[in-house]
Amino acid sequence: MRDPFFRPPALLVKAVQPLAQSLALKTLPLHVHEILPAFCIYEFINRMVSPYVSARLAPKTYPQLSRKTKINWNVHFVSMVQSCFINTLALWVIYADKERMQMSWKERVWGYTGAGGMVQGFAAGYFAWDLFASVQDIDVHGPGALAHAASALAVSMMGFRPFVNYYGLNLILYELSTPFLNIHWWLDKTGMTGSTLQLVNGIALLTTFGCSRLIWGTYQNYRMYTDIWRAVQNPGELPVPSWLAIAYLASTTALSGLNFYWFGKMVQAVAKRFEKPNATQAKKKK
Repeated sequence: MRDPFFRPPALLVKAVQPLAQSLALKTLPLHVHEILPAFCIYEFINRMVSPYVSARLAPKTYPQLSRKTKINWNVHFVSMVQSCFINTLALWVIYADKERMQMSWKERVWGYTGAGGMVQGFAAGYFAWDLFASVQDIDVHGPGALAHAASALAVSMMGFRPFVNYYGLNLILYELSTPFLNIHWWLDKTGMTGSTLQLVNGIALLTTFGCSRLIWGTYQNYRMYTDIWRAVQNPGELPVPSWLAIAYLASTTALSGLNFYWFGKMVQAVAKRFEKPNATQAKKKK
């Protein structure tokens, strides 16, 4: 399936070509026109749209927030827009790209479709913005967020070789839980901690997180590991460099481990918000 977005300008392709060749990112010039606008749009949302909309949707809360909390609020706003957009786009391509459905294990490792590359391009634009935001406000986000943004961008850029684009698109569906995570954070900041709305949202958050990241994600990682192992065992004309296989498998395994860790923390956090006062006091006495 071809990239349904407009074709990249010839001048932009020519400008990026030397960098793409030096880094062995063959399909990068075909999608740079999606990476750059995504980066700029997310920065515009962060700087202009979020402050304007948030001050009107939460007039009693947003203007009174500290500098650090406002920065976090705006980042959650961008995350909300991005997750809704990229989930919709990824689900559409997974459903509509018939060429992708017929891929063999070799094509799942080295294959490429324009539509899949488009989703990858928009995702890379967000990760580039996330890295920029993490560096710019390192005192707010901390080194952990910086490391996560850097690794996410690196993994998404590796896909432009192309490499396991098939699974990259599937794993983007991790983001299905992100809207509920953002809502949960906003409810805390707007004085709705422990409300019925937060309970319903908390159930949705844990359900989508468990299904998309733990069940779906673990299954897709297993399939990806199997296909990469086949490629390593049967190099043929397209051998998988050892460093690439190790780097990709290590990053996805680490992220999977973090998902299980975060899920446990989220269960505790959601449960804590609905504990009865007497139970909480009893625990403190112990």
